[in-house]
Amino acid sequence: MHVLIATDGALDAAVAAEFATRLCGSDGRVTVMTVIEINRNMLRDLRGIYGEQNSPRIDTDVEYVGRASGGTGVSRAWPGDDEMLGRYLEQQSELRTGGMVTALAELGITAEVLAIEGEDAAGEIIKAVAHIDADMVFVGSHGRGLFDGVLGSVGTKVARRSPRPVLVLRSK
Repeated sequence: MHVLIATDGALDAAVAAEFATRLCGSDGRVTVMTVIEINRNMLRDLRGIYGEQNSPRIDTDVEYVGRASGGTGVSRAWPGDDEMLGRYLEQQSELRTGGMVTALAELGITAEVLAIEGEDAAGEIIKAVAHIDADMVFVGSHGRGLFDGVLGSVGTKVARRSPRPVLVLRSK
């Protein structure tokens, strides 16, 4: 059995790992997934705004202020937006999935990690179910009350639209 555990980091790792271990057994597979939203349009807009405007007069002595001259005010050490976003995605992936991977490892399961950048977490989870051919999906329920079902939390959307069975676990 192949279980997909979708988490934003709030899912109780010990509980989910225990369920996954029972379902998969020793020969099963587990993929721990997280969806990270980055508003790239906003980043493009900010770069456009700050790149087009005249920057305030700053000291151009790079050793003193650590800034490049030329109007953007961006440090010469700035590795670029894509590099910084890549670092952010890695950091968020570890933050959100690390505890789950550790809990699974303690129970003898080696998990794969799938971190996806996306704006629609439920949609990305459902696409991943088909892409990795998962047999079952675990999602969390934040349990914030009555409006989750009406407004549509990620867990509710996945449970309604998933082509495979979904186990909804209460988040911490």
